[in-house]
Amino acid sequence: MHLLRRSRWGTRHFPFIFGLAYAFLALALGTVEGAAVGPAAIASVSDPPPGLVDRSWIVDGVERHALVHIPSGLPAGPCPVIFDFHGHGGTSRSAARSNFHGLWPEAVVLYPQGLPTAGMTDPLGLRSGWQQQAGDNRDRDLRFFDTMLASLREEGLVDESRIFCTGHSNGGRMTYLLWETRPAVFAAYAPSASPATKGVSAYRPRPAFVVGSPEDRTVPFAWQKASIDALLKVNGCEPAPEPWVEGCVLYASRNGNPLVTYIHHGGHAFPSDAPALIVRFFKLGVCRTLDRKGKKAVDWAKLGIYGAK
Repeated sequence: MHLLRRSRWGTRHFPFIFGLAYAFLALALGTVEGAAVGPAAIASVSDPPPGLVDRSWIVDGVERHALVHIPSGLPAGPCPVIFDFHGHGGTSRSAARSNFHGLWPEAVVLYPQGLPTAGMTDPLGLRSGWQQQAGDNRDRDLRFFDTMLASLREEGLVDESRIFCTGHSNGGRMTYLLWETRPAVFAAYAPSASPATKGVSAYRPRPAFVVGSPEDRTVPFAWQKASIDALLKVNGCEPAPEPWVEGCVLYASRNGNPLVTYIHHGGHAFPSDAPALIVRFFKLGVCRTLDRKGKKAVDWAKLGIYGAK
């Protein structure tokens, strides 16, 4: 009987014990989600894949990296910009497999590299990731983002009306965090497999493409669904969705900020067809022209987002 009795300590601390064991296992194996663990992961951008270059910035005395795609034969004028943040334990190289730069070669695409960061399954912070809330880690990742964007602006590469953000898992959380803390920067967002930040009810309305799965065993879908429900209110969306493309539905918005959801059955994995759908959404969302006093929304219906054209 005593052997079956569950101690309060063991019940209360099981997530921590599990995470600690997982972290040590990851360190012993040397790989997590196909990416090297530790300093090698941070430096992996030194050998960039085709079409990408390694760029670095000094932020708070720390060298930060990103894989960056700069369009060849730049078009006249500034370009759309996509920031794609990897998940916890991932790298800029693993994020680049989403191929946003190939799907939208006219855009500047950045795959930033995170730093070792403690997480739900990594309490020791052995693997790379991103801050989860404003103020975490002295906002080192928010300042990293600010530095990257400022450098692109100095080079005249940024179309201010077409800056987009996406990310998976912990990268999705970073996407939400930027929505909360940098509300005037982005035209649209595409978070995947992540709950929103605590301040979601105060987000500025923006078009969004949200990816999630009821079979997700890493980030409970209930958390993701609660975030979707909150975003529907923030964006002033109609309660009943309509089909957009196969597997996706669109919630029309009374204020020009529609929400598309892609609910799949692949668990915590990022669907292979999601990047193309996200790019399609971002392109159809070229509906905001920058006004020095703020951003003006244009009716998305006029741009065909309601149909599968």
